[in-house]
This record gives sequence, C-alpha cells and structure tokens, in this order.
Amino acid sequence: MNDKPEGKDRQVTEITPQSEDFSAWYIDVVRRAELADYSPVKGCMVIRPYGYAIWELIQQALDRRIKETGHVNAYFPLFIPEGLLTKEAEHVEGFAPQVAYVTHGGGEKLEERLIVRPTSEAIIGTMYAKWIQSWRDLPVLINQWANVVRWEKVTRPFLRTTEFLWQEGHTAHETEAQAEEETLKILDLYKDTIESELAVPVLTGRKSESEKFAGALRTYSIEALMGDGRALQAGTSHNLGQNFARAFDITFQARDKSLQHVWGTSWGVTTRLIGAVVMVHGDDNGLMLPPRIAPYQVVIVPIPRGNWQQTVLPRARELRASLQTAGIRVTMDDRDTYTPGWKFAEWELRGVPLRLEIGPRDIEQSQVMLVRRDTREKLPTPVEGLARRVEELLAMIQASLFETALRFRDEHTTRTDSYEEFKRIMEGRPGFVVSLWCGSQKCETDIKTETQATIRNLPFRDPGQPISGSCIKCGQPAREVAYFAKAY
Repeated sequence: MNDKPEGKDRQVTEITPQSEDFSAWYIDVVRRAELADYSPVKGCMVIRPYGYAIWELIQQALDRRIKETGHVNAYFPLFIPEGLLTKEAEHVEGFAPQVAYVTHGGGEKLEERLIVRPTSEAIIGTMYAKWIQSWRDLPVLINQWANVVRWEKVTRPFLRTTEFLWQEGHTAHETEAQAEEETLKILDLYKDTIESELAVPVLTGRKSESEKFAGALRTYSIEALMGDGRALQAGTSHNLGQNFARAFDITFQARDKSLQHVWGTSWGVTTRLIGAVVMVHGDDNGLMLPPRIAPYQVVIVPIPRGNWQQTVLPRARELRASLQTAGIRVTMDDRDTYTPGWKFAEWELRGVPLRLEIGPRDIEQSQVMLVRRDTREKLPTPVEGLARRVEELLAMIQASLFETALRFRDEHTTRTDSYEEFKRIMEGRPGFVVSLWCGSQKCETDIKTETQATIRNLPFRDPGQPISGSCIKCGQPAREVAYFAKAY
C-alpha cells in the first residue's frame, strides 16, 4: 500500500517485494525483523522479544482503557472439563472442529476429558453462577489476559495460529439494555485503541447471523483493510443475551424479588493485531511501526570516523540519556562490526520511526541528522531542543501513518449495485465492496461460493431510515447495507 523503492534503492534484499508475492513478503518481514519464528509444534509460533515488546505496548494501552471503564483483571484455568463446554450446544457446535483435548494426566487416563480453552465462556459462566446471587452483585466486569488454543488447519504467524495470546472480557448485567450498552462501549474502546495506538483505521458494524459468534445474540466487529486489499477482523464484541446464563444457570434475585438470568457479554482482541500493523504499514524495506507501539522510537547510529569512540560515542551516549529522560524509547547501535549503511537498512527493516545519525561534522555544528522511516526524509536538527523536536516528529509520523492507511482504504472501497461488476471487482483483491443485501443466508453463501467474498460487517445506520434498493445477488428488496471483502 506504500510507495515501494525500486532497484538499487531497495536496501533489504532478503525480503520478497510486496508486488511479487504479498504473502511471502509478510513471512519474510515477520522473520527477518525477528517478530516471531516457527516452533516445533505444528501451527504454533514463538513470539520473539521484539515482537513481544510490540504486544506489551498494545496490551498496556488497551489494559489502561479497559480499567478506566471500571473493569478489573482476573485469571481463569486453561483446562475446561468437557461437560462444561457441552452445556451450551450452539457454542460447542461452533468450536467443535477446533477443540484440543487432554485425555491423560500423569500417565493415567482421565475420567473426563479436559478441553484446552478455545475461549472461556464455559468456565467463567460456571464461576459467575457461584458468585452472583442478587442484583446488588451486578454488574460483574472482568477481563483476563491469557492464551487460547484453536486447532487450525492453515496457520500464519500472528494472523492465525493454533495458540495465540489475547484478552477476553466477560461481563454480566441486570438488563438487556445494559449488556448492549457494554457491548458497544467496548467496540468503541477497541476502535479508539487501534486507530490511536496502531494507526490502523477500522470499520465498526454488526456481523451477519452466519458470521456471529457461536451462542451470541449479536456480534459486532472492527474490520481493517490490509495492504493487499484483504480485510482482517481486528476485534469482536458479543452481546450474549441470556444464552450462556441459561446454560450455566447464572441467576440473580431481581429488584422485584423475582429470579432472573443475567445478560452477558464477551469481547476480545488478539496478537493478530501485530500482523495487522505489519500488513497495513509495511513496505518493501520491512516494518514501519507507529511510534506509540514501537519498542524503540529512535535509534542512534554513531558514524565511525576518526577517533569516533573518544569523540562521537560519548556525545551519542549523552543524547541517548537526554532522550530517555524525556520519556522517549531509544536504543543505540554502536557495534563496530557493521557499516553505517548496513545499520540503516537493518533498523529500517525493524521499523524504528526515527533514525538519529551523529558524526564528527555534526558535533562541530551542534546538530544531528534525523531520518524519518515513513518518508525517509533527512532533517538536520540542532542538538538544542532535540527532545522536543523528536516528540513533534513522532507525533507527525503517527498521524501520517494513520492518514496514509485511511486514504488507502478509501481508495480501495467501491460501491456497486451490479452483481456482474461485483464479481469483476472481486477477481483480484480489491478492498471493500459496499452493496445492498436482502438478509438471506442463501444469497450470502452464494456470493461467498462464487467470489470468495464474505460480509465483513453491516455498518451502523438509523433504524428509522429505510433502505431503498435491491439485493446485489437476488434482486429482492434490500434490508441491509453490507461491506464485502476477501479476508484473512
């Protein structure tokens, strides 16, 4: 999605160009930038320190927002007795192909198989049934940071793996209206976090019935557009209604003394957000990290000329200390076994937003050279007021990345009322196609079969405003506006 340097300007030759093979480019970047590597366990990845540092920054930003809305963190077991999961029939059916079982422990066969959690509604619902007695106990607003296991047939680092990290919120409320308010509040919280911190624009809306979470009343999602024109579901928020409350007997004495079931929600985002950052912002030179989630916002590269270790290096260390004091995440590459050019390419590959070069001539002129990762613009900058200037540039880069991604999404969003045109557009990887839909699952399935496109979500609209037009597939009166795309 970004302008790609051609020929001799391309610094990192180990990376497949996006235009040649986007999937290969993605894997190359994940591995060369040391975000993750394959593990000996099929479908699992090892998140390396640089990749995990990105996840920690995302986690901190999201955790802060979750707690600001009154939620608290807890932790529930990894293992779930099989009998608990089977209590909710629709839920079981939805996850059955992906469930991993534990059949033996300590060399002995277990009387009841244990399930390695694919999600935690069953175990959390069981505990809520014990903890909730009265309307005074509500709402329950709990989140957990955990790992889950889903036995996937086709995997790709971060985007879809057998084991992944996530947060999952689970709440219980007195009324349906309160549960719906919670569900939409979290959806907005996700949108704010991902757009503000990751600089990834997302569309909010409701999933179709066939795409909603198994056992939910309604599922809402945030959808992002990747650099190859495919969509990525970046997070979901589910209004569970009373389905799980009935299955797990989560009841409370209401204010009128009647016995009622709680209204539940669950919601989550995962480490696939790192994959989104790679595919939305990256270019042929590697990662391009938004400053707010970059493990290092600045890399200092001293230029080794003359007696640089006695002149340049001490000054570089002083600059590093002053930037760190200002709260800027900074590292210094003073290795003398690599040339400056190699270091420039390596830190571009790792997506560090700003490079700070300093050599003997810069010291004489009381300046440094700042180089932006996003535009590759070189900016001679006085040492005086350096921290303030760096902070300004980081804010500019953050905003520019979001604006670039938003412009790309807008340029790759098409509206059509013609199914023939719809099919022609979907022959490639076009982005979002917005069309009218009658609401029938048959039309939805036929479109997916014929074009590989799915309904990503149904955008929010005024329910009092009727839709005028016909379904893109069958020509019957439309009930919904739908965002279609090929997706990961």
